[in-house]
Amino acid sequence: MPDLHRAEASIGWLLGELGWVEYQRWSAGVSWRLGPTYLVVEESPALERHHRLGTGLNHLAFHVGGRVRVDELTEAAPKHGWALMFGDTHPHAGGPDHYAAYLENTDGFEVELVASIR
Repeated sequence: MPDLHRAEASIGWLLGELGWVEYQRWSAGVSWRLGPTYLVVEESPALERHHRLGTGLNHLAFHVGGRVRVDELTEAAPKHGWALMFGDTHPHAGGPDHYAAYLENTDGFEVELVASIR
């Protein structure tokens, strides 16, 4: 991650909205935990801009509850550094039976917020 403060503003906000809590913190990183799973974000001066279509991680998908919750998070996301992707097919960019928001933050990381219940 090129900027830890920016990552906390976008990724940290989203994880907090999804029930994750800060787990560990050090000078160049922070982690959040939900149950037995934790996610780590570190700042590195050696990184170049992340490109989701390059080698490595494409995106993280999170089940967020129902369609209303997807819509609430999608509406709030721009205030926290996220932009809606695939706006022309949102919320069915993943297909007609898949209700989700695909968001990209300022640093090029993508998340998919999936309605797991109707």
